[in-house]
Formats: sequence, C-alpha cells, structure tokens
Amino acid sequence: MSVAILGSGSWATALAKIVLHNEHEINWYIRKQETIDEFKEIRRNPNHLEWAYFDISRIHFSADINTVVDQSDLIVLAIPSPYLTQTLSEITVDMSQKKVISAVKGMISDENMLVTDYMQKYFNVKECNLGVITGPCHAEEIALERLSFLTVGCKDSSNAQEWTKLFDTPYVRTTPSNDVEGLEYASVMKNIYAIAAGMCKSLHYGDNFMAVLLTNAMHEIIRFAKAKSDVPRDITDSGYLGDVLVTAYSNFSRNRQFGQMIGMGYSVKAAQTEMEMVAEGYYGTKAIWMTNQELKVDIPIVEAVYKILYERKSAKAIIRELTKKFQ
Repeated sequence: MSVAILGSGSWATALAKIVLHNEHEINWYIRKQETIDEFKEIRRNPNHLEWAYFDISRIHFSADINTVVDQSDLIVLAIPSPYLTQTLSEITVDMSQKKVISAVKGMISDENMLVTDYMQKYFNVKECNLGVITGPCHAEEIALERLSFLTVGCKDSSNAQEWTKLFDTPYVRTTPSNDVEGLEYASVMKNIYAIAAGMCKSLHYGDNFMAVLLTNAMHEIIRFAKAKSDVPRDITDSGYLGDVLVTAYSNFSRNRQFGQMIGMGYSVKAAQTEMEMVAEGYYGTKAIWMTNQELKVDIPIVEAVYKILYERKSAKAIIRELTKKFQ
C-alpha cells in the first residue's frame, strides 16, 4: 500500500515521521517547489520541526498534487482547514477508489461540513474508506519521540484496525474507533475551548476555574456530538477528553496562545499576524456556531468565544457573563 501525505506544516511533518517508521517509502505533496528543494538539501522541513531529520531517499516529493494522489492508495490529509478547499480544488484525478484519512483539525468553513463528509460528497470517496486521526498529540512532542496516543476512526472496523498499525510506533500508541463524526467534531471543538482557556489565562482566572471551564466544555461536546450522531461513545477516552486537555493546557497549543493574545486585548487580525501560524479554532468557532443555528444545542462556551471573535465583544465582559452559567 502506497501512502501519501498532503501538507507541509508541523502536523504533516510529524505524521510523515510516524508513517516512515512503518512504511519503506511515502509520497509527499508540498505546495512550494522551493520548500521541497531546501528540504532535500538539509534533510528536514525548513519551516517546521527543525529537529526532525528524514532519510530523503525514502520520500517521493512533488509539488504536483495530482501526481501524488494518483500514485497513492491511502491519502493522509494534513492541510490546515482554511486552505483545504483551495488545495483540494486542484485535484482532477479520480479518488473514488482511494482511502482517505483526515488529520485536519477543523471543518470546511465555507459549507460548515466535516472533512470526511466533504470528501464523500465532492470526491466520491466511499464512507467505508474514510477515516480520521486525532488525539492528544502535539506535533512537537512526536518529533521529539515523546510518548503520545492517537485514535484512528473509521466506520469500517477492519480499516480502522489496519490503519492503527500504520501509525503505531514505540513512541505513538494507537486505538481504533468507529465514531468518525464524534471524533471529528471533538477535534474541532477542542480548539475553541483552548481559545477560551487562553483568554481566561490572560484575564487572570486560575486553575480552579480552568477545571470548571473544561468540565463544562466536555458537556458541550457530549451534547453537540449526540445531536449530530447518537452513537455510543466514551467521552473520557483520550481522543475526546485527552485532546481537549492537552490543547487547553499545553504551551505548544497555538489556539491557547491565540486566546491569550485576544484576552490581552489584541484584535483578531493583530493576533493572527503576530503568531504567523494558523489557529484553526478561529475558523472552527464560526463553523460550529453556524451549524448550531439549526441544532440549537446548549453550547455557551462556543457562543461566548463567537461573540468575542466575530462580534468583537469584550472578552472580559463576555467571560464574566459566561461564569454565571457554570455550576
């Protein structure tokens, strides 16, 4: 089975490192040819995870996405959600027989659609061949080979089981799941809660309140995921709770960092410019909020973050009001 990585960011780089532990070769789509040329020269990604070196002879790089997709059986999507539709629009080869795993931590914001649903609708990928990979796993720690845990979701249990082997290494342990929608929504919503956590940190709320905030966040995920897909799920599994915790607490979390800057008084544009990285929770907030206009699920933390980011309300005032809804 030939495996492709689409994307050149830190998460794509970490996933490539994992897959190369189990596969002799991979195909890797990187948009800019100059990035590929420099990667080959210095044997590492010139822009991300500079301590992760690769055996370049085992990687087939290409700036032509159709070449990579056409020559691969399994496609791992690791492109930030704001750029995903533009990148995928360049694909002209048939994908109906491909297997696709989404490692995207966001939604298709233009259509408020999950990535797996988008691939099924527009690229005719079979539902049984669509999966997700998620969990409490910062790319930086994978590059350092610190023990991490991932959940691989697919509605076809045999595919889920097979794909766990692809990502299983001495420093990454994987678990199969059939809750594709629940895992996808959790991976989007955890970024929103990390933004909220960052705001609260800057507003001098302490650890006691942070615990209450994240407890309520988990209840929101439970209610929202159940409204979208009422399948059995244990929200305390690492693919749900673990992912929320590490994204909300870790200094590696760009969404937490983004929230801290907003809490300090930065505008959205100023925070995005200074970070020079994509905080996917900004886009995920709007996508979840829009989706919820029809569902009407009680998700007050998401509502609060939306008001602060998109209605430009005072973070201090909105978070103060939010605290009144907690017990």
